[in-house]
Amino acid sequence: MALRLTLKPNERIVVNGCVIRNANRRQTLQIENTADVIRAEDLLDENCEPTPVKQAYFLIQTALIRADTRDTLVPVIQEKLADLATIFSAAVVGSVFEAANWVSQGDYYKALSALRPVMRREEELFARLSANTSATAALEGEEC
Repeated sequence: MALRLTLKPNERIVVNGCVIRNANRRQTLQIENTADVIRAEDLLDENCEPTPVKQAYFLIQTALIRADTRDTLVPVIQEKLADLATIFSAAVVGSVFEAANWVSQGDYYKALSALRPVMRREEELFARLSANTSATAALEGEEC
């Protein structure tokens, strides 16, 4: 079954490590054989804040884009995912195991998809922590 992609104007995708940008009109592509494909919107910027989940996501993304790095990255990715499995609650840890399973099977795009809810949960936790830290700082400021 072919992969059918509808690209927005000027949207970028990466196919087997090659960055492709669409022209000024909406286009549909059909990829008829197996290829490593990811939309630019699903890629993390290398300058983003390096949280534990984003580090694992970035490594998987690199394995997807650069097939020549997979042999060295997969053990590092599996170690990062094992660490994440010990941090998160049962509600999210299933997604971490799912990502590890997809990495083992060499399906890096599905591994990234499995990690997205974990990344959202991590962002929620950091936002809550930041709000609590701000509230604590404000209370400490009132005591002086």
